[in-house]
Amino acid sequence: MSTWFPESAVRIRAGRRSDRGNPDGTLPDWSPTAVDRAVLPALNIQPRIQTESTEPDRSPVVTGWRVQGDEGADLDVTARDRIEWRGDLFEVEGDVARWPDPTTGGLHHVEFSIVRVTG
Repeated sequence: MSTWFPESAVRIRAGRRSDRGNPDGTLPDWSPTAVDRAVLPALNIQPRIQTESTEPDRSPVVTGWRVQGDEGADLDVTARDRIEWRGDLFEVEGDVARWPDPTTGGLHHVEFSIVRVTG
């Protein structure tokens, strides 16, 4: 494991289900037996944002992190996935960026943001 990329996380991808209004199996299914889980190794995860707001009936805290994969490693993650890291569950926020290597044109690295709302 790289010194700069010491973290790992678990990518959680929803399965698919049907119901009376959607018989084609297009609804996401986040039940534990339906999801697909995969380890994302060699990550650099850094704090990105933390906000707290007060509302009459709750005080939500939004915490965001920037996730970067090791050079040359593609990560099987999409904007619709969830990420489990250090015992907490996060949602991928926005698109997943796959940055090209300026000299070879291949993949240089992957990065994306994750966010968790509590409170």
